[in-house]
Amino acid sequence: MIAIYVFFGGGLGSLSRFGIGQASLKFYNGKFPLGTLLANFLACLLLGWGIYYMKSKGALENEWFKYLVLVGFCGGFSTFSTFSGETLKLFQEQLYFIGILNILISLLLGIFVIYIFTKA
Repeated sequence: MIAIYVFFGGGLGSLSRFGIGQASLKFYNGKFPLGTLLANFLACLLLGWGIYYMKSKGALENEWFKYLVLVGFCGGFSTFSTFSGETLKLFQEQLYFIGILNILISLLLGIFVIYIFTKA
């Protein structure tokens, strides 16, 4: 049953990631990879909230939530490989400042969001 939760959560996460990417292209056409940043930020936000939720409700009672949402959906929705590829492309195009900004914003924002939910 765990594999089914991960499978469906991952599929929904991937479709959501695709939707965020497409929507961001309609509103922003710059060099900064906004769609990836948004997807990764939202995945970190959901992961942080999910960890908080599981702590408050009890992890054993919510095994389905862990695998469907935290492992499956967040795993399919966030995209480290796309983040890495887009950052490399920025460096190859000699857009060093934007590349470094992408790294700093993505990492610091993600870590901060998860920290806020999990500090106890």
